[in-house]
Amino acid sequence: MLNSPNLVCLTRLALAFVVFAMIQLTDWWIATTVVFVIAVATDALDGYLARKYNLVTVFGRILDPMVDKIIICGSFIFLQQIADSGINAWITLIIVVREIYITSLRGFFEQEGIDFSAKMSGKLKMVLQSAAIPASMLSLLPSLADSGTFLLIRDGLIWATVAITIYSGIEYTFRGVKLYREKHSSDAI
Repeated sequence: MLNSPNLVCLTRLALAFVVFAMIQLTDWWIATTVVFVIAVATDALDGYLARKYNLVTVFGRILDPMVDKIIICGSFIFLQQIADSGINAWITLIIVVREIYITSLRGFFEQEGIDFSAKMSGKLKMVLQSAAIPASMLSLLPSLADSGTFLLIRDGLIWATVAITIYSGIEYTFRGVKLYREKHSSDAI
């Protein structure tokens, strides 16, 4: 269970809590951004190690997406409490609800024996979320807080994240219905 990809994933989990503490207790936005980026980058590392060395485990298949959701949802939750971060409760609610919904859907389909792996829209969602959060953090720097251009980029990333989050949730729903119907129509034959 505690192979190298899973240890990397657990490190990402620990770094997530470091990020949350830094958001709440400091105004070290560059350092917080660096820790967040390092944490998110470990997602690619643990996946690479698991595939390259054939170290995929059931524990890892559960742990990895859960940790991704913790760091993303937690960052949105903590940032919405910071004035001028560009994150508000509605944005956070959309992100969190989608993540809980798709996790539940994935669990249901996996239990049904239906492969419900991530698709391109889900991966794009993670990339945009992983860019919107650092942009939000960096927008709190006094030197960037007054930059209309940077705030426009930040807001564009945040709203693109909201849009792809909603889109991917809808896409996964339709995909799930299709896969469920296919499985159960072939079971009836």
